Amino acid sequence: MSRHERSSALPANLPPWRRYPIGVELAPDGGAHARVWAPGKRTVEFAAVGDADRDALTPLDSEGNGYFSGFVRSASAGTRYRFRLDGAESYPDPASRFQPGGPHGPSEIIDARAFAWTDAAWRGIELPGQVIYEIHLGTFTAAGKFRDVIARLPDLVDLGVTVLELMPVADFAGRFGWGYDGVDLFAPSRLYGRPDDLRALVDAAHQHEIGVILDVVYNHLGPDGNYLTCFSNDYLSKATTEWGDAINFDGNDSAPVREFFLTNARYWIDEFHLDGLRLDATQQIWDRSSPNILREIGEAVRAAAPERRTIVIAENELQLARLVRPIERGGDGLDALWNDDFHHTAHVAATGHAEAYFTGYRGSAQEFISCAKYGFLYQGEWYEWQHHGRGTPALDLEPPAFVNYLQNHDQVANSSKGARLHQTASPGRVRALTMILLLLPQTPLLFQGQEFAASAPFLFFADHHAELSAAVRKGRADFLRQFASINTPEGVAALDDPADPETFVRCKLDWSERAAHAEALHLHRDLLALRRHDPVLSRQPRLDGAVIGDHSFVLRWFDPDGADRLMVVNLRDRYNAQPAPEPLLAAPDQKRWSVLLSTDDPKYGGWGIAPIGHTKSSWWIAGESAAILAAVSDDA
Repeated sequence: MSRHERSSALPANLPPWRRYPIGVELAPDGGAHARVWAPGKRTVEFAAVGDADRDALTPLDSEGNGYFSGFVRSASAGTRYRFRLDGAESYPDPASRFQPGGPHGPSEIIDARAFAWTDAAWRGIELPGQVIYEIHLGTFTAAGKFRDVIARLPDLVDLGVTVLELMPVADFAGRFGWGYDGVDLFAPSRLYGRPDDLRALVDAAHQHEIGVILDVVYNHLGPDGNYLTCFSNDYLSKATTEWGDAINFDGNDSAPVREFFLTNARYWIDEFHLDGLRLDATQQIWDRSSPNILREIGEAVRAAAPERRTIVIAENELQLARLVRPIERGGDGLDALWNDDFHHTAHVAATGHAEAYFTGYRGSAQEFISCAKYGFLYQGEWYEWQHHGRGTPALDLEPPAFVNYLQNHDQVANSSKGARLHQTASPGRVRALTMILLLLPQTPLLFQGQEFAASAPFLFFADHHAELSAAVRKGRADFLRQFASINTPEGVAALDDPADPETFVRCKLDWSERAAHAEALHLHRDLLALRRHDPVLSRQPRLDGAVIGDHSFVLRWFDPDGADRLMVVNLRDRYNAQPAPEPLLAAPDQKRWSVLLSTDDPKYGGWGIAPIGHTKSSWWIAGESAAILAAVSDDA
């Protein structure tokens, strides 16, 4: 098969009941059909792993195009197997649906039809109106299993979350890790349970009207347990990424590689009823093809569940707006991009620390207004930290296409000690920034425990053998050296060891803090209720903003019926504007401003002493606070 021969249709020689072009699938009447790509191999055998000294072998037929396939009559659900290549070494299935003993062990045949779904009425999600909540399966609960998340779903509903985003679950080597070094991309990690346990989590989330999307890594493969190159070196390209060899999406024999990853995207949506994908670090996915692999991944996700609405979100450090433009307008048709610009300006505003990649941000009032109106701050301007322009024009994109956050797994861990924002900034600023995050028209994302000011850090952790652990430890320290505050002998020495089990255990959430830190929880819950139910904010009409002080600004939502909303933010000391010649501060004709919610309210941990007010000639707002006001009739 040449690099240009690409098709989503199954080959004609496969049984009509097969759903995918690769892997092992059970036949309706018993037995299983196996298919694997192993170009350059003379023979491939299905090796059923038994108790005897020798495995039971079934030869697969060469199709003459690098694929080998055949029917295995003795196979059934639970059969463990490998593929033996050229009568020598045996390896796990590259498209294994489960690795009960981890990446180095045999694969297991899974019956995807056995699970009894109850979500037939679920119609999926579309991006506008969503509130995303990112979790790491191993640390979200004490046990760290798929099914344990189910017990916490009512808490997320109560909070106002509508989409659960799972950090990668594809199986990887070791006892714990972030999941970004996955090597069995079709196999939910045995660390979190079995495949049906993930199905149970998704099914339960849908019963709670919560969508579930999965973070997938299509830019590189992990360094331990990756056997794909034993089947073909063409899985990887000559290009490299920050984490190893890049995937071969446009080189020699790239068509089967593309088929592998497109099948993976469809598989998660189809067999696990997931509502979409989050694509990790797409700036490290190298593809000069047209259409490129990112567009085809989006199309594969849509095709996998035409009866449901699905979303595809990309992380893209380059901030390429093209990725989310509609295909008919020359884009790639994805739904949203993570917005580091919002995070970075909020980080600087909250902490005053503007080192490394934060140096291009001031945390100013104008930056927040620009984020609210235009999404990205850098849309091609010069970015001193990288010594080149950053971003592309994105003024035509709708606000939901930008995913904003104050915390995520990367940014919390990059504080070196895994510190959360409430541990590095004043309470008032954190509350004010929380209002900005949760009421802006962009799509907000919360990181696990953020809503109740969790004390658990989120550190980088990865369990590998000794030699690889040493390399990972050095690589992590080298990465963090970009921060001057860390790049000292004492700072580097104080970094937590990623391979230490205690580093992982310390990151587990303590859910009892949800009651102990009720003030933070109430603020998040009340703001999300406003976002969802307020007749103006829920529709997100036209928005404008103005700077009224060095660290103070206003945002105004213009309602067609005159019921405007006004957000007033002050990120420093008490601000008093007298006079206040700013048109956005003027209430609509025959109306006045009434406070809907102030972050300085005592029930949120504020002082509550005249948090905001105005006269005919002046406005004042408490220090480090924000308030949302509604235009109401004078006689109301």
